[in-house]
Amino acid sequence: MTVTGAQHHGAAGLTSRGWWWWERRRSAVLDVGLGVVSAFECAVEGVTFAGQAGVPAAAGVVFGLLAGVSLVLRRRWPIAVVLVSIAITPAQMGFLMGIVGLYTLAASEVPRRLTGVLTVMSLVGTFIVSSVRLRHGVGTDAGDPGPAFVVLVSLFVSLGLTAPPVLYGLYIGARRRLMESLRERADSLERELALLADRAEERAEWARTEERTRIAREMHDVVAHRVSLMVVHAAAIQAVAPKDAAKASKNAALVGDMGRQALTELREMLGVLRSGETKKAPVAVPLAAVGAAAAAAAAAAEDGPCLDELETLVGQSRAAGMTVELVLEGDVRSYHALVEQTAYRVVQEALTNVHKHAAGAKTWVRLAYRGGEVAMQVENGPSDAGVADAGLPSGGNGLVGMKERVTALGGVFVSGVTDSGGFRVSCVLPERAA
Repeated sequence: MTVTGAQHHGAAGLTSRGWWWWERRRSAVLDVGLGVVSAFECAVEGVTFAGQAGVPAAAGVVFGLLAGVSLVLRRRWPIAVVLVSIAITPAQMGFLMGIVGLYTLAASEVPRRLTGVLTVMSLVGTFIVSSVRLRHGVGTDAGDPGPAFVVLVSLFVSLGLTAPPVLYGLYIGARRRLMESLRERADSLERELALLADRAEERAEWARTEERTRIAREMHDVVAHRVSLMVVHAAAIQAVAPKDAAKASKNAALVGDMGRQALTELREMLGVLRSGETKKAPVAVPLAAVGAAAAAAAAAAEDGPCLDELETLVGQSRAAGMTVELVLEGDVRSYHALVEQTAYRVVQEALTNVHKHAAGAKTWVRLAYRGGEVAMQVENGPSDAGVADAGLPSGGNGLVGMKERVTALGGVFVSGVTDSGGFRVSCVLPERAA
């Protein structure tokens, strides 16, 4: 059976905040208890007031009960409770209501100017009632104690009933607001930390993705180029073995050398990866992931190939039967390790594509050393129709990988078919990595 919100409120007195306007049941029990005590106090004092005013005692009791029980409303309407206590002060009733009402008023979010006005009204009312009682009730055979005594005692009584609850209420209100402010700041810091953790995780994921992409490019460059040359030499061995055993043996030796070089480069790459894994700390995983990726990239750049090895790279293609011409322009100089490695890999991948798709075509490799940059170009002419394709598999990622390498360093990469039917790959790299 489903109970609606109105039925639930009418049956149990509950709201979304708790018990009526109380947030906790303990607060409701406390206020109801204070209201009962205040009603009993005002009822007893109402009997005395009825006798002095010449009205029936029952009327004084009912009046005291109605006035005293209003203390239950102190959290919801603190101003009304204080006004009631001020109104019944001339009847010498509601001392507990006045003290508790002033405390609640000072601790609440009521504007401080209004709190000050009500406090002064309560102070003046208590002072006047105390003065009247002292003038009529104090006296000795020696004579009247004098107005100074009445004023001092009345002031002491009024301050004693007004100042402590107001000051304590102000303290509790300020402390409550401070705690709420600290709680809000803690929640804000928690949200900021969660946001920073999410961003760190995103950076770590980005670093892992970049590292996987870099590894894929390196593996592609190393394996594709070496294996392509090995396949070309293997085909040459197959063709010349029945006719020229010496040349076949020479080609076989070249295949072995290339295989060993490929294995060496793969071992170096795996060694960099293992060293990057051992440097990862178990704490602060996102930062460790970013640091490991950067360290692995830097180590790979330091241990990777450089521009001085281009002559050897071109010589390997010549040994495989390709006609390659290497042209160097400008004064030979050194660049950043990552820039030289990227330039080497671009030339390597371009030559690999020539082996795959334009076997037998004449190829030109141009390298220009400049002040703030290095430029390279690999261009091949058209190949014979019979050897247009060496039959090597292609993943279609060679040009994409070259462009990613170059643009990651802030360089420019251009590739496309030439007017003569060949293919040209050109790129310009800055002196240092971007």
